[in-house]
Formats: sequence, structure tokens, C-alpha cells
Amino acid sequence: MKLYRPVGIRELELIRQSGMTEFPPRLPEQPIFYPVLNKEYACQIAKEWNAKSSPDYAGFVTEFEIDDEYVSKFEVKTVGAFIHKELWVPAEELAEFNKHIIGKIRVIECYYGEHYKGSKTELMMPDED
Repeated sequence: MKLYRPVGIRELELIRQSGMTEFPPRLPEQPIFYPVLNKEYACQIAKEWNAKSSPDYAGFVTEFEIDDEYVSKFEVKTVGAFIHKELWVPAEELAEFNKHIIGKIRVIECYYGEHYKGSKTELMMPDED
């Protein structure tokens, strides 16, 4: 199954530190890891939320494949309109979830808000191996 995950700069840096192979652990106040089921929804979050949020004002859409059989155990939630479908993975299961990612996590879209101050070049999409 192909999934998408909108992320900010800090989460993207942690993904890069893993070699683009895993998502970082959730913070204590984040009980759910929620990749989304379609690119349109992921882009909406990255552009309208991450790129408009302090302190970084940048959003990125990641795309990855995960084992169909494994991922079928998680509940899909519709959290708004029909396109707003998320896979709800309990935070304590994220390490196991990461083991079922097939290949690399790829950055497929980048959004920068009007208050973004950093270098866009340093955040360019990494080369895929």
C-alpha cells in the first residue's frame, strides 16, 4: 500500500537521519501516528498547516510503501471530507510499523510559507538511491 505523511522541517530531518527508512518516535503528547491515504490530503496538510505554522513555515509530503498484510490491521479514519482519510497507528506500534516500510521514504512535494526564513536549497528533495 502506498501512504503519504505530511511533515515539517524537524520531522523531515529525523527521517533523513534514519537514511529515509523510518519515521521518528512520537512525542508523549502524540498518541497516534497518522499517515494519510492520498496525496491530495497530504498536500493540503503540508501547504495549509505546516507551511503556515511557526517556527519553521515549511511543509513536506513524504510518500512510502508499506506491507499490505501488516498495515491492514490498522483502522482507517475519515476525519472530514471524503479525501480526509488517515491510518491510525498507535504511537507504541510505530517502531514495528517502520520495519514494514518497503524501500525508502521519498519527499515528493515541498511548500514554503511567506514567513519562511531558511534556505530552500538545503531542504531540496534528497536523491533517491
